[in-house]
Amino acid sequence: MSANEELASELLRHLGGPGNVAGVENCMTRMRVTPVDRSLIDERAIRSLPGVLGVVDDDTYQVVLGPGKVTKVTDAFRRELEDAGASAGDAEALAARGAAIKSAQKQRNNTPFKNFIRKIANIFVPLIPALIGAGIVAAVRGLLVNWVTVGTAPEFVEAVVPALTVIGSAFFAFLPIFAGINAAKEFGGTPALGGAVAAIIVFAGITDVQYSLPVLGDIVLAPGQGGVIGAIFAAGLCAWLERTLRGKIPDAIDILVTPTLALLISGLATIFVFMFVAGNIATAIGTGAIWLLDNSGLLAGFVLGGLFLPLVMLGLHQALIPIHATLIEQVGFTPLLTILAMAGAGQVGAALAIYFKLKRNTSLRTTIKGALPVGILGVGEPLIYAVTLPLGRPFLTACLGGAVGGAVAGAFNQFAGAFGATAIGPSGWALLPLLQSDNGQGYAILAYVVGLIAGYVAGFLITFFWGFTPALLAEHNADEDEYGAATRQGADAPAAAAAASGPVQGAGSEMRASAGQRIDILAPVEGRVINLSEVEDQAFAAGTMGDGFAVEPVSGDFRSPVSGTITALFPTGHAFGVTTPEGLEVLVHIGLGTVDLHGEGFELHRAEGDLVEAGDLVVAVDLDAVRGRVRSLATPVVVLNGGAFQIVERRTNGGAPLTVQAVGASSSVGR
Repeated sequence: MSANEELASELLRHLGGPGNVAGVENCMTRMRVTPVDRSLIDERAIRSLPGVLGVVDDDTYQVVLGPGKVTKVTDAFRRELEDAGASAGDAEALAARGAAIKSAQKQRNNTPFKNFIRKIANIFVPLIPALIGAGIVAAVRGLLVNWVTVGTAPEFVEAVVPALTVIGSAFFAFLPIFAGINAAKEFGGTPALGGAVAAIIVFAGITDVQYSLPVLGDIVLAPGQGGVIGAIFAAGLCAWLERTLRGKIPDAIDILVTPTLALLISGLATIFVFMFVAGNIATAIGTGAIWLLDNSGLLAGFVLGGLFLPLVMLGLHQALIPIHATLIEQVGFTPLLTILAMAGAGQVGAALAIYFKLKRNTSLRTTIKGALPVGILGVGEPLIYAVTLPLGRPFLTACLGGAVGGAVAGAFNQFAGAFGATAIGPSGWALLPLLQSDNGQGYAILAYVVGLIAGYVAGFLITFFWGFTPALLAEHNADEDEYGAATRQGADAPAAAAAASGPVQGAGSEMRASAGQRIDILAPVEGRVINLSEVEDQAFAAGTMGDGFAVEPVSGDFRSPVSGTITALFPTGHAFGVTTPEGLEVLVHIGLGTVDLHGEGFELHRAEGDLVEAGDLVVAVDLDAVRGRVRSLATPVVVLNGGAFQIVERRTNGGAPLTVQAVGASSSVGR
């Protein structure tokens, strides 16, 4: 089983099992699950899974996994659901129950304005891959044109430029048709009719239509006039006419009359109303945006860069999509997108500040390390929902960092020249190939990169110096991971017993290790000791969870590697954690893929909160029953809080495989 398949299996289990999943889909960064009963979801366990960058509880339950990975995990998740073998009737019943729960969940956001914005977003989001692809082709074509202009390009480059011009421009030329098709879907009409009426806007023969209006005089239309705005108006009217006529026209002639009347009426409205009105709206949007940036770009950039992420969280950013599309049609690029992208730079800078500020919060630092690469590439959800937003104040300082980056980008627009993106979708460094300006692509890239750097620096400094109150810092600057959390939830009884007896401290007490104090970590099972790098699991082999060793077992008795308190013991028996009185936290993960056995072949001999001595039996495994059903029986043993305990000795033959030493004078561990 691959790491993605194992993650999918774990997600399914913590989401309440196959019976609790009414539907699943994914976007660029998130797996979106429609649960039947949200109370069955173990959110703490989901957040702790390696590879999960955060969760968002919205209309659907969204697990943030990052681009690329989300598709693989979701596919594996669907296969897990199929393997569960639910009958068609059961699936329909679950879907119905899930729909009811989803409807109740969405009620709080069920306003006409937000519903309209969602429809607008649904029209354009499916077009983003084509927008990106065509935009990058157009950008490459621009670079080749510059090469040809300086006179050093080979002949084959000159020959390929016209082909790239066609490939990069064709989609944008017919964008209203695609918008019309998707708009018809959203407004309940036939997609082909939506595309047909929108095609009027880009049809070259539209120039033959001329008419006069009172006050306005003669009206001359041009292909593309009104653009995507006109296409949405036209497809929306066509869909409404089609829905109205259905049922009123006799069935025998419905197939002939309904589409004809819907297309004819909406087509006439497009020619004589929508193209003119939408054309003026589009012109006003383009002129207004350029005027705003030319005359108050610095201030506008500050406001837009600072407020964009709150708009994203409210879903209101989707209302900007048609504005971006209109600007691309009007001036060839959208300068608003490059300013709004600075909001992500503020998040990156803030996350770096949090990483350096919370030096003892191992869980959050691990999350940041995983989320930063995708954040730099422009996918900000993991940093928002898993890092800055849960902390509260750092989210606000991150927004201020984005505001500074936006101000810098706006200043370039105001004082040097407008620049922007030729397509919507990417941000961060992924937007670089799509940048353009009247001053050339080089200027656009320079201005954008300077803005990004300003956002990074501002987000870092503002968060580092003003992002934490003393109370917030004290609360979060501690060793924090899933096993530490389990320890603190632990058992008060063991803690009380420890307090009475003295030798072993419980989860709730403060545990201290004297500087230089050494602790031996024993092999939890008989077998050959190997390096973690030899384990067939990327997370363990790369040391993502921490450093340590692994054992290839020849016995089924898995024992505690240290003396202390069992602070985590999974019901499946496949993993357990022990915390010593000095605060050393050790994880034992029995085999790889063993969680899929759901406890079959595993017998628990201890429980969370139990006090154990090194060598005490914790889990007994029937190796003969388990072997062959899992990927590997290699058992990683990991030091979870390596920042407080340094590995000073490794042995593979005889004695303890690992010896650690407390770091720093009276190093404080836990709380």
